[in-house]
Amino acid sequence: MTDTPTLSQTALTDTVRDALKTALGPKGWSEDASELAPHVEDWRGRYQGSTPILLKPGSTEEVAAAVKICAEASIAITPQGGNTSLCGAATPQGEVLISLKRMTRIREMDVDNDSMTVEAGCVLETLQGVAADADRLFPLSLGSQGSAMIGGLISTNAGGVQVLRYGMTRDLVLGLEAVLPDGSIWSGLTGLRKDNTGYDLKQLLIGAEGTLGIITAATLKLFPRPARTELAFIGLDSVEDAVTFLGLAKRLSGNAVTAFEILPRIALERVLEHVPGTRDPLESPQAWYVVCEMSFGRAEGARETLEDALGEGFEQDLIKDGAIAENDTQAKDFWRIRESIAEAERAYGRSVKHDVSIPVSRMAEFIALGSQRVTDAFPEAVVFCFGHVGDGNVHFNFASPSPGEAEAFMAKAKEISAIVYNTVAEFDGSISAEHGIGILKREELARLKPVDVAVMRAIKTALDPKGIMNPRVLLTQA
Repeated sequence: MTDTPTLSQTALTDTVRDALKTALGPKGWSEDASELAPHVEDWRGRYQGSTPILLKPGSTEEVAAAVKICAEASIAITPQGGNTSLCGAATPQGEVLISLKRMTRIREMDVDNDSMTVEAGCVLETLQGVAADADRLFPLSLGSQGSAMIGGLISTNAGGVQVLRYGMTRDLVLGLEAVLPDGSIWSGLTGLRKDNTGYDLKQLLIGAEGTLGIITAATLKLFPRPARTELAFIGLDSVEDAVTFLGLAKRLSGNAVTAFEILPRIALERVLEHVPGTRDPLESPQAWYVVCEMSFGRAEGARETLEDALGEGFEQDLIKDGAIAENDTQAKDFWRIRESIAEAERAYGRSVKHDVSIPVSRMAEFIALGSQRVTDAFPEAVVFCFGHVGDGNVHFNFASPSPGEAEAFMAKAKEISAIVYNTVAEFDGSISAEHGIGILKREELARLKPVDVAVMRAIKTALDPKGIMNPRVLLTQA
């Protein structure tokens, strides 16, 4: 567990503390250690932080009041949603912590416009259900959807398993409402798909990880619910074969592929060992596996389309074995394998994790070269990569050879990551595909993208001249 660096910042005085309590009322704050505890440690247990007070505003106006008080006193703020950040972006280190968990209203459901306006504290799984009740689909889907909140997901531009078909979170946002660093409220909530009136300000806030303001509400895109979804669990010899089959499946299905997830044999073995109730869907072991999902506007012909794609895959010797989910229970079992990989990985031991993206066409080459470079330098490293190969995102991890060797192995994490990120740069990839930068990757971002960071720093200075908004995150200190 790592303490985040403490910045030089103004201490919270009793006067400011009292002003915050008055502005938010008795339900809007807490200093109780037991309530603060889960808010000051990140999801992975990597960072342990602290806060003098937890603020729990119930409205945009209360968020604005709290930010204005802090801004006038130059008090730093950390905004937080469901606290599911994987890079330490929401772990306070002495800052005032503002949680959006009380802001859970569905402000509007506009079925004819295929949009809904919701507050930042709404949990993703809840929003999926609200959309389904209106016979619509909100396609953002990821492992932490039972606790991740939409404000945080927008702030980190989260990805998930359906980016291939529907895009990243920023592609699902029509409008935003946010409180800016001076406490003013910017209302950009709109259901418009065309609005060519200058800078698209919402895009500054999406992916900014709370460094430019606090997102309080969003208007989200909805889609017609698929009439039929078909799912297959496929065994292949190589990543090359998986990428080739992806192109084939998209072509034969009319681009109906909504998810295309890859995992190696070792990942399946770890899931079977550490996650009760899971089983191998195929009769014989394979080197690699793909979970392939197709969604259709009409039920007629859906199964046949998937079967045709699989048949062509077998004919071209791309697929060695495969199974189609015959019912919802079997489909959930297939997805459970993919979604339990991170849990199984943690149960086995520690690993050096990387969330990177590479052009799909070069994915196989990258995995081979990156694996070779790391294992040449550290022969004990166990390659453990999986992810959303359909959109070029791979979780390129390296595990300790055994749980007992984890501490010694993790001492080499910085060197391993440098090899991985340098290789990513050679492939014109990204060191953060969907998890963000947070605290974890600030230095690497500054090293690999100095011009981008200079531009971001100029924007940050213009909007947050006092530097109070999530000051430890995204950008290294100048």
